[in-house]
Amino acid sequence: MFDCAIFQQTLHIVFVCSFFNYGNQYLPVFIKRGDNLKNKTISVLGAGNMATAIIKGIVSSGICDPADIFIFDVIEDKVDALCKLGCRKASDACECVRLGDIIVLAVKPQNFQQLLADIKDVCSEDNIFVSIAAGISTDYIRSELGFAAKVIRVLPNTPMLYGSGASTMCCTDNVDADEMSFVRSIFDKCGITECIDESLMNASIAIHSSSPAFIFLFAKCIAEGAQEYGIDYDTAIRLFSKTLSGAAKMIENSGMSCDELIRMVASPGGTTLAALNSFENDDFSGAVKRAMKACTDRAFELGK
Repeated sequence: MFDCAIFQQTLHIVFVCSFFNYGNQYLPVFIKRGDNLKNKTISVLGAGNMATAIIKGIVSSGICDPADIFIFDVIEDKVDALCKLGCRKASDACECVRLGDIIVLAVKPQNFQQLLADIKDVCSEDNIFVSIAAGISTDYIRSELGFAAKVIRVLPNTPMLYGSGASTMCCTDNVDADEMSFVRSIFDKCGITECIDESLMNASIAIHSSSPAFIFLFAKCIAEGAQEYGIDYDTAIRLFSKTLSGAAKMIENSGMSCDELIRMVASPGGTTLAALNSFENDDFSGAVKRAMKACTDRAFELGK
């Protein structure tokens, strides 16, 4: 049985290491990535921003031939745009499923129940279902399909569109290491992935999936504040955007904690400390945590 937590520590360049429990010991079995999946077809139900990022990542990386990717969306213009990459258009959701081995469920959570009802009769136990919808559990997908389907749940984010995404992943216990490795490689081409327990998936949304919007709001507030001092909006956005990317690199690469990095900037009695004190007086930390809670609570409300 595949263990997603252990997978986080496995090799993912040429080989993936699957661990099997034998006499209370985990023994490694190395499997060459993609041997069982290199000829598989991929069907994508939905052609929104996330689906577009996923498909472009697949095509650009050469994971599979674009002609082996089938797409369906009720908005045909979106599908037509992706077909210019060499992908093929399915006439409806059921045909899309019939044509695919790996089925990417890329519709909004509110549309999941209807979609699963529409496709359940053409689904197979051989299919691998990849869901990118917030709040939709693997148990719910299995229940609606009516069998113990292989389900991989992924929560991506919009920076995937620029190859800088961050995704969390989990899977059902009948997904093997080779299958998980193949699907993970798709999202790795668009950024980074982290395997976590499904019980933590909803909580992770505020960290990486919804948080781009929080950052965009912060950038907007900074730029609007700059205008009050005579600095034009576009100049402020350019400066702050570069500052954001630079600060992210410092978090990733400096080896220093966030508190240490703050102290690097905040000299005693200086301008930065004055701003930080203002944030503290306005309970900035509390506001962020309340926003994260609201985000997570809503995920559970949407959840099935």
